Amino acid sequence: MTINFTVAIPTYNSAERLSGLLDKLLEQTTSQDFVWQLIVVDNNSTDITAEIIKAYQVKYQDKCTLIYALETQQGAAFARQKAIQLAQSELVGFLDDDVTPADDWVKSAYEFGIKHPQAGAYGGRIIGKFEVPPPDNFQRIQSFLALRDRGDSSHLYNPENLTLPPAAAWVIRKKAWIDNVPLTPNLGGRTSKSMVQGDDYEPLLYIHKAGWEIWYYPGMFAEHSIPARRLQEEYLIALSCGCGLCIFQLRLITAKSWEKPTIFSRVMLGGLKRASQHFWKYRREIKTDIVARCELVFFISWFASPFYYYDRRLRSTL
Repeated sequence: MTINFTVAIPTYNSAERLSGLLDKLLEQTTSQDFVWQLIVVDNNSTDITAEIIKAYQVKYQDKCTLIYALETQQGAAFARQKAIQLAQSELVGFLDDDVTPADDWVKSAYEFGIKHPQAGAYGGRIIGKFEVPPPDNFQRIQSFLALRDRGDSSHLYNPENLTLPPAAAWVIRKKAWIDNVPLTPNLGGRTSKSMVQGDDYEPLLYIHKAGWEIWYYPGMFAEHSIPARRLQEEYLIALSCGCGLCIFQLRLITAKSWEKPTIFSRVMLGGLKRASQHFWKYRREIKTDIVARCELVFFISWFASPFYYYDRRLRSTL
């Protein structure tokens, strides 16, 4: 039996949220002859995730095959790698466990991939479902929280400028990943000890480097639940810092060989320039405007990202 499409859900200690997503996926509208599978990758949870999946495997018997997989190495990047290895279809759609896809998400994702065979990866429109109102001017930093609304028209992303879809709701062409993405990621994803981001951009840059296209397709609509704690200042500052610290590592992936000797200074000076310009522009609001502070932290972390990279490499050799 040919599997047309795979939905993969990396999850960690989110049994309650996971139940809501699995219920929503039961409502997906597909044709009678459409065959898809669902893979839940448990990233070493300590809650009742395994028991939840076992119960849902019965519910999904008439819908699709529901597979439970355990990935003990912490980090979403490792969970995604596991899902790619297990997927039996060429198109693999990833959903975070706090994302609610539209009822036609699977159908839309599959059809776009078939119509665009050069698309190695693509993501859709993701809007926020907020528990509390976000701060003023939040749209300037909403991409840090995996929100994307780039309009009503499909278009190519610009990976050279690190403009890419987030892994919260994207689709990967398995061949593009298997042929080009290293088995061991450099950026593993958020853990209890680190907020450094870039784990979703890293594989996309390898895919782009190999010549595949990366698209925005608004027909894939999803909502991303943003709880109040993720809008608190402490969390937003840490998140902004994590988004900046990965810049140098990401730039290294697509840099041509002749560019690599200068990439350190270019990234450092680029971050310093943006931090200086931003501070001057918002110097009167920095103390009271959380969004402006987050942006400043991001630019400072961008500046520091080469030092972070080499410090991390040095520590790994000790």
